[in-house]
Amino acid sequence: MERSLRNRLTFGPIMLAVLLGLLYLDHWVEAHTLGRAIDKGHPYGIGGVGLLITLLLILPSGIQELATLFAAEKVRPYRFIAAIGAGSLAIHGFLTQFDWFQPVAASSLAFVIVFVMLFAALRRAWVRQTQEAIHHMAGTVLAMLYLGGLSWFLMAIRVKHSLRPDGQIRFQGSTGVILMILLVVKFTDIGAFFGGKAFGKRKLIPWLSPGKTWEGLFFGVLTAGLVGALCSLGIATLNARQGFLFGVIIGGVGQLGDLLESLMKRDAEVKDSGRLIPGFGGILDVIDSPLLAAPFAYLMFSLF
Repeated sequence: MERSLRNRLTFGPIMLAVLLGLLYLDHWVEAHTLGRAIDKGHPYGIGGVGLLITLLLILPSGIQELATLFAAEKVRPYRFIAAIGAGSLAIHGFLTQFDWFQPVAASSLAFVIVFVMLFAALRRAWVRQTQEAIHHMAGTVLAMLYLGGLSWFLMAIRVKHSLRPDGQIRFQGSTGVILMILLVVKFTDIGAFFGGKAFGKRKLIPWLSPGKTWEGLFFGVLTAGLVGALCSLGIATLNARQGFLFGVIIGGVGQLGDLLESLMKRDAEVKDSGRLIPGFGGILDVIDSPLLAAPFAYLMFSLF
């Protein structure tokens, strides 16, 4: 336990520093491309460069870990094909901010998904084997959609801009919005941990995650709401009530992401999805909650 805590205290700040550095790069690129964009009649610079780099760095490792979990049920995705597909979906989300890409956005999205499935089929045909072809094809597509599809929503939030009928900004994606999502999800874990330690009595799902309690979930979601309300002070298009509601919902969904990965890990009979990050486990152990929360965050920002 002491070694695990020491590793967390060592590698946690390192990961945070790298993430903040990439998000700063994201903000810097957008700020320095804003002037040229305004000259061309666009009110926004190029957003999401730092986030795209982050996703492209972590998705291949995430695919590797997910494939290892899938192997427990003899579902063996083609890891390279799934990683290329997941990265392509993240790039697709990045490109949706450009006017020239928007007319082909839907068709190109279908193109990526269909071609990943076809390449998986051709990969199996290359070795002249039909056994377990469905397992390989389905596993490849599922791995791509689980990580790449959810990453698409996170990227789309970053570059999303919407206006009211009167032309005023209704929502504007920014590095602050991405940071808000990450803070809400992670502070849910912190609130749940300390709330569960202090008041936890009733187990949430003892057969799946014996350490989680209903009291911990309550304090985790409450913490998420407070963090969301606080973060909304720095986002012009959100008020405190919306921020609190956002935090509660996203925090709750993030906990579902933890439970979903716990289900897969128990099926695979492993404690962590990997050993890449000492004290934290694998990439999936770190990104499962933010990625699962991304589609819900996208929906909420679309409605606010």
